[in-house]
Amino acid sequence: MDRLLDTLRALRAPDGCPWDREQTHQTLRPHLLEEAAEAVDALAGGRDAEVVDELGDVLLHVAFHAVIAEEAGRWDYAAVEQAITEKLIRRHPHVFSDAVAEDAAAVEATWAAVKAAERGDAADDDPAARVPRSLPALSRAGRLATALGWRDEPAAAVGGPLDAEGYAEALLALAAAAARDGHDPELLLRDAVEARVRDAGT
Repeated sequence: MDRLLDTLRALRAPDGCPWDREQTHQTLRPHLLEEAAEAVDALAGGRDAEVVDELGDVLLHVAFHAVIAEEAGRWDYAAVEQAITEKLIRRHPHVFSDAVAEDAAAVEATWAAVKAAERGDAADDDPAARVPRSLPALSRAGRLATALGWRDEPAAAVGGPLDAEGYAEALLALAAAAARDGHDPELLLRDAVEARVRDAGT
């Protein structure tokens, strides 16, 4: 990691790369979303070289933001690493303390309870606020449906010809139903699209 950070510091130096020097936390936001999506695609494809390459691009953004913040004297990569390590230890008391978790469901329940305690009672008043706005629309719809208990029925929403609002309601209902059944609707659709593209090419 030190080599990556030093490389970015060189790129951001006065005699470094003009493009890299101009970047800010805000200008990098769309790039981070794109790189995360490409990493998801690579993981779905299962080709190791692509996975390594795309995860490297995501890691680049972690380092890039750390160097930008470091320059401003706000925080650095060590703070990011410390925060995530402490969070993992805190949210796994069955590993790092004396709590017991018999199965994955118990682990998820503990994780949710510790996460809620970290936020405090005030944050728990608005479950929708805990779903990131920058998620892809279908993923966000599924997460919100779970958080808010939406019970839309997709069969009713898809009956007959639809206008734009009707399509939106149908998509929302399908996303809610998929999330209720334990699926991420965004990943379902991404995988289905890729499968259709592959089939069309054969």
